[in-house]
Amino acid sequence: MDIDALKPLVEEAYQDRGLLRSATHEEAVLRTIEGLDQGKLRVAERGGVGGAWVTHAWLKQAVLLYFALRKMEVMEVGPFEFHDKIPLKHGLDRAGVRLVPPGAVRYGAFLEPGVIVMPGYVNIGAWVGGGTMVDTWATVGSCAQIGRGCHLSGGVGIGGVLEPPGAQPVIIEDGVFVGSRAIVVEGVVVGEEAVLGAGVVLTSSTAILDVSGSEVVERRGYVPPRSVVIPGTRPKRFPAGEFGVPCALIIGQRSEATDRKVSLNAALRDFGVAV
Repeated sequence: MDIDALKPLVEEAYQDRGLLRSATHEEAVLRTIEGLDQGKLRVAERGGVGGAWVTHAWLKQAVLLYFALRKMEVMEVGPFEFHDKIPLKHGLDRAGVRLVPPGAVRYGAFLEPGVIVMPGYVNIGAWVGGGTMVDTWATVGSCAQIGRGCHLSGGVGIGGVLEPPGAQPVIIEDGVFVGSRAIVVEGVVVGEEAVLGAGVVLTSSTAILDVSGSEVVERRGYVPPRSVVIPGTRPKRFPAGEFGVPCALIIGQRSEATDRKVSLNAALRDFGVAV
């Protein structure tokens, strides 16, 4: 796929939607979404300084333009009827992906072999690594990047980040365990093999407090690798009084001496994390 040819056409059409009437620009958008669907293109990937994640804004522009190109249509899948612009993903058997009814994966999302999607949802532009489980009623939003060997437990909400196109999507790195009903949105990055306990909410402004040492270390938008995280609150004074404001607490780390599976069990046992 000739990225050098597609990228300028997509960027031009994003600046001037009238260009979508041009067959050349329309084809560029369609081929770009096809590339996302096949995993040949990826909205975000490592490649920055020090292995930082890099977001490819033009691919998110293509997703937004694809919405503009598509018309509403009725889609029938067995006894189910859908009315939408974006078709469902096809070829799951050839791709080695298990999708349990009535789960849904939209065209333009890519799932590596070995992914299991229970009755959950994966949106356009997302990338899900091999061996990952998207459990019942868990959702993977637009352009979110989910690593290999992850577990998104029941009801987990991984937010989509489409606009502005240059904004970083939510990134869940390899081997992460996300507990039931946890929410990760607004471009937060969760480092490799971290454990998020049930009900943890991470937004770009959520205070993530490492309380495992003698002094609190505060950060936002990033959970370091192998961290064990639970929901917390901290006091904040308002005109009407002092109230507890939600935060996330890093209470320890998975042991380096054990493999992923044993380490996860140890984390849940040692720190009493609910999942």
